[in-house]
Amino acid sequence: MTIAISAAAVAGVPVALATPLGFGVAATIATLVGGLLGLRLASRIVLVLGLTAGIVLGVALFDLVPEALALGGATTDARVLLVWVAVGLGGYMAFERVLGGARGGGTWRAHLAPATLTLHSFMDGLGIGIAFQVSPQIGGVVALAVLTHDIADGVNTVSLCLAAERHRAARGWLLVNGMAPLLGVVVGLLVRVPPPLMAPLMATFAGVFLYIGACELVPRSHALDPRLRTTVASLLGMALMFAVTAFAQ
Repeated sequence: MTIAISAAAVAGVPVALATPLGFGVAATIATLVGGLLGLRLASRIVLVLGLTAGIVLGVALFDLVPEALALGGATTDARVLLVWVAVGLGGYMAFERVLGGARGGGTWRAHLAPATLTLHSFMDGLGIGIAFQVSPQIGGVVALAVLTHDIADGVNTVSLCLAAERHRAARGWLLVNGMAPLLGVVVGLLVRVPPPLMAPLMATFAGVFLYIGACELVPRSHALDPRLRTTVASLLGMALMFAVTAFAQ
C-alpha cells in the first residue's frame, strides 16, 4: 500500500487548513524565539529546556501511545505497536549516533549538527500535518508539544554553532530551521496516509519523542543545571501534558 497525494488535501477546506498552517507558522516563530533566547540568554533558559523535556515525554506517554493503541483496535496486536515504538526510538537513536560520529571537525560541528536539527524540525511539522489527518484534537496536542520542542530546537541550533565558534552559521541555520516546521506541515497535509498505517506511524512518532525527551532534552537540561528545580520543571511538563490529554478526551 502506498502513500498517495490527496487532491482533497490540496483543494481542502480553507478553515480546515488554516489551523494546522497556523500551528506551522507558530512553530516557525517558536524556533526563531528559541534561537534568539539562545543568543542572548543561554545561561538562563535551562528551566525552559527542562519543561520542554517533560512535555515531549508526556506527549509520547499520554497521547501518542494511547492513540496508536486506539487506532490499532482489534486489527493490530498491542505488542506489535510497541515494537513500532521501539523502532522509532531505536531508529532515531541510530540516526543521531551515526551523524554524531561525523562531528569531528569544527566545520562539521557547525553545519552537520544544525542540519540534523533542521531535519528534525521538518519531521516535527510533518507530524503536525499527519496528526491533523487523525483528528483536530490529536493534531492540536501534537502541535502543542512541537511548539515547546521547537523553542529548544532553536536554542540547540544556536548553541551547537556557537560551540564551534560559528556565529554567522548560528544565525543562518536558525533561519533555515525556523522555516522547516512550516514546510513539514504543508507536506504533512498533502500526504494522505492510509488508515492501516496510522497506528504504526503514531507508535513510531511516540518512540522518536521518547528518545528526544529522555535522551536529549532531559540530559541537556540536567547538565546545564543539575539542581532539583530542573527535574521539577520536567515533571511539571509531563503533568501538564497529562492534564491536556485528559481534558481533550
